[in-house]
This record gives sequence, structure tokens and C-alpha cells, in this order.
Amino acid sequence: MTEQIETEQTDTTVVVSRVVSHPLKSVWNVLMTKEGNEAILGPGGELGGKGDNWEAEDGTYGVTRSFHPMEQIRFSWHQNADAPRTLVDLRVSPQGDDATLIEITQSPVGEGLDPAALESHWEDALTRIENDAL
Repeated sequence: MTEQIETEQTDTTVVVSRVVSHPLKSVWNVLMTKEGNEAILGPGGELGGKGDNWEAEDGTYGVTRSFHPMEQIRFSWHQNADAPRTLVDLRVSPQGDDATLIEITQSPVGEGLDPAALESHWEDALTRIENDAL
């Protein structure tokens, strides 16, 4: 008798967030610069309006799905042509007059993607955005 082994792939959601000591307008203005785009997408990546394609030098690519100034940007993110598609949702919201909550959610993070590496990538992006907003 042959033993059958069943495996189940569970998708993961990666969420990183940070409150930065900068007003919402300053944070948004940084996000809209070349440096802000590259902090999120990687070198060469450039966010556009809804429906615009983007591609970074490392081969990651996607499409801007939603763009709401001073609130949210949602884009598809593909690590490469063979990797599964994921969605990244970046939201910003004021925390009083002088602070901003930045939250990045990526899902689904399925087979072939390393959730810990993605979390580290997004944490680095938040650090770059925070430092550029000075």
C-alpha cells in the first residue's frame, strides 16, 4: 500500500507599520519623489497612476491598482515572471498634526516567496521614507 501525503499551502499576509514623527503631507511628498518610489519598489521603480505599469531594475514589476493621494496606493507586485502575483497596499494616515502612520500590507504571500525577507524589505522601505522626510 502506498502512503499518500497531503500538503497544504497556506498563504501569508505580511504587515509592517510605523508611526513617523512627520506630518502626513511631508511623508506623502517623499513617497512621490524618485527616492520615495525607489524605497517602495526598488531602484528604477516608478509609481504611476491607476493602471500604470512599473518595473524595477531587480526584475520585480507590477501595475498600480489604486491611487488615492494622501491616503493609499495599491499595486500588484511580482518578484519575477514565474512568481505568484501579490498585492501591496500602502496606507498613510495622520496621527495628530505632527506624526503619520504608514502601513504596508502584502498578500497573499504564497509558495516561492519568503515572508521574512519581504517583511525586512518593507521595514527598510519605511526607514528610508522616514529618513527622507526629515
